[in-house]
Amino acid sequence: MDTSVTEFLEFLAVEKGASGNTIAAYRNDLGQMEEFLAAAGKQNGNGADVPWLAINQNQVFEYILHLKGQSYAEATIARKVAAVKSFFSFLQAEGKVKVNPTETLASPKVGKSLPKPLTVQEIDELLEQPMRRATPEAKRDRAMLELMYATGLRVTELVSLDVTDCQIEGDKPHVRLVGKGNRERQIPLLDQPAQEVSEYIRFARPRLVGERDEQALFVNRRGERLTRQGFWLILKGYAQEAGIQGRVTPHTLRHSFATHMLRGGMDIHKVQELLGHANISTTQVYTQVSREHIREAYEKAHPRA
Repeated sequence: MDTSVTEFLEFLAVEKGASGNTIAAYRNDLGQMEEFLAAAGKQNGNGADVPWLAINQNQVFEYILHLKGQSYAEATIARKVAAVKSFFSFLQAEGKVKVNPTETLASPKVGKSLPKPLTVQEIDELLEQPMRRATPEAKRDRAMLELMYATGLRVTELVSLDVTDCQIEGDKPHVRLVGKGNRERQIPLLDQPAQEVSEYIRFARPRLVGERDEQALFVNRRGERLTRQGFWLILKGYAQEAGIQGRVTPHTLRHSFATHMLRGGMDIHKVQELLGHANISTTQVYTQVSREHIREAYEKAHPRA
């Protein structure tokens, strides 16, 4: 359990931009479920160790009934159920469990804040920061940021890219991805990100890789595949240098890509395809973001007397 939960919490922090309080709450919620399952296993003579990857639907339902028998507020129970659902969805997406025992479990009705995208000006400031340095790392960073914003990649997809996944030359440059659920998709590249990636591959990457036999597209200064955490720290540094207020995570770039594409008139089904969303409902949250942005802009331009 420890390894799986640790990876899940890292995923929440790096890819979802979850706050420290949310991560701490999810850690406690999953720990509480582990204690319940361990106690039940011990009582049934199965030992106290929890086979976390072999939990079935009945055990999940028993845990939820246990929660409802406690003196928790409905909102607290909803959060604890959401933590369990999110965790098993993560395990399934990572290929660690074949069957998600929470798949048919209704999602709790809890309030969810809309993602806050960066403005176009903030994106421009962010992309400008690596250009102020003449190092292989800065060239790599510029290519990564351009690619993330131009395609809406998840950070896991970005760091999983190999050189062979990029078709830069020719009249239809693109990257090939295998996302959640092993769904493969190709994302076309505009001229600017294609040029940045091409120049990185030709001039900067060889200096970082050296003599190593490394297939990864983006590598660290030791010539090894860059990690999700490594990219997050790079992004955090540039966001601070750009003077961007608030927390900026890799998922912020994904939010910004989707929101800006919809505001620019792109069809929502095309945005869904580019993001790799299995369900259109996941993409529709960005239409809410766009409406919120329009309302806020109107209120700023027309303040009430």
